Amino acid sequence: MFETLFSQYNEYETIDIVLEIIGVLFGLASVLFAKKNNILVYPTGIISTIIFVYLLNKWGLMGDMMINIYYTTMSIYGWYLWSRKSDDKPELPITSVTSKELYYGVLLFILTVVFVLFVYNYFDKFTDWTAYVDTFTTGIFFVGMWLMAKRKLENWVLWIIGDLVSIPLYFYRGYTFTSMQYAIFTIIAVYGYIEWKKNLNK
Repeated sequence: MFETLFSQYNEYETIDIVLEIIGVLFGLASVLFAKKNNILVYPTGIISTIIFVYLLNKWGLMGDMMINIYYTTMSIYGWYLWSRKSDDKPELPITSVTSKELYYGVLLFILTVVFVLFVYNYFDKFTDWTAYVDTFTTGIFFVGMWLMAKRKLENWVLWIIGDLVSIPLYFYRGYTFTSMQYAIFTIIAVYGYIEWKKNLNK
């Protein structure tokens, strides 16, 4: 079983394997901090996303590479929003999405998918089903990260959907560590939703 899960790494450069493990560990730390509603979600996340921008570009997963560039940008934005305080209390409490934010979220998803479709087509990357799945998860994660920066409860729902879809995507492509990361992300996201739900509007 071990050979089945990790045999593909025989063909990888050692530095890429080490970087993937480091990226996974910082990614897990980031999600755990997010679950705890802790601002350290952002610096740990930035380290992970920068590493994965390099790796995903090398692996040819253009959609997910763009996600991680976007993550890095949104992490800086979210870090700023979460750090703002008034009378020693966060100015941005946990809330649910409004109808207006839902509209913008759907619009962001559609625009993201259209853009990724254009990029994949331009670089002739539609070689198998993973490209189409990658396009879908890119849209999901774009909206999820935007909602997290705004401390919206529903961000966790999108993370759960995207994480579940990403598990077989990365396993099929041979990136076992990253696939395992998304499996753990799914579990943490479920608990994150439960924990944020308890703190809603406190």
